[in-house]
Amino acid sequence: MLVRAETEARLQEKAKNIRRHIITMLAQAGSGHPGGSLSIADIVTALYFAVLKVDPANPQWEERDRFVLSKGHACPVLYGALAEAGFFPLEELKTLRKINSRLQGHPDMRKTPGVEMSTGSLGQGLAAANGMALAGKLDQRDYRVYVVLGDGEVNEGMVWEAAMAAAHYGLDNLTAFLDYNGLQIDGPVGEVMATAPLEEKWAAFGWHVLTIDGHDFGEILAAVEEAKKTKGQPTMIIAKTVKGRGVSFMENEVGWHGKAPDEKQTAQALAELA
Repeated sequence: MLVRAETEARLQEKAKNIRRHIITMLAQAGSGHPGGSLSIADIVTALYFAVLKVDPANPQWEERDRFVLSKGHACPVLYGALAEAGFFPLEELKTLRKINSRLQGHPDMRKTPGVEMSTGSLGQGLAAANGMALAGKLDQRDYRVYVVLGDGEVNEGMVWEAAMAAAHYGLDNLTAFLDYNGLQIDGPVGEVMATAPLEEKWAAFGWHVLTIDGHDFGEILAAVEEAKKTKGQPTMIIAKTVKGRGVSFMENEVGWHGKAPDEKQTAQALAELA
């Protein structure tokens, strides 16, 4: 899918802003998860600024599209997108992981405007998204549900139970993205618990499967459009990404799964994202 130059430029700028927010938030908090937040920044940007039907002034609007961040530890990217979209002030991003903040270390649907599901216990997000999509079918509403899972997260058995259920109920209003960056907290996914071949497995579970470059806005948006046209089955978009994308010393480094940059590293990261 060809993206108009002005749309591409707008999304690139938004993604850069969100990546800067991620670095700044984690540096100020002194903890958090940069690698997997940076790897899905382009996907989340495309969804919030080119796909999702949402209203920041009315987060509980019944006709809104739903987004579930199943890999809840990557919430800095979600908070950055929500703030950029106007769900809460940008200034509030500075409160990440602080006492009494609405921006906890994992998303809390009870406190944070725009968060659809409290996540963090890995493996649960797809099942929750199934429920939202099935409810939309039963209520005859036309909203769509999107969910992002981590490639390490699909080690969880509950993911595959949810995969079967989504296909069984023909949830064609459900689109999942798999953040396929190849690394999880303990090392390479293929060494910790091999999940390949992912395309064949999701197809065998009854899903329409697409594989894309998760940093190419044209491919992201084209996959979403194909998912919308797919009837009778949910769509899994396997997005090949780079953990730590955009910050040279974090890219493809498993050590940056869950630690905050120090002052010098923060300055370098922000300079690279300028």
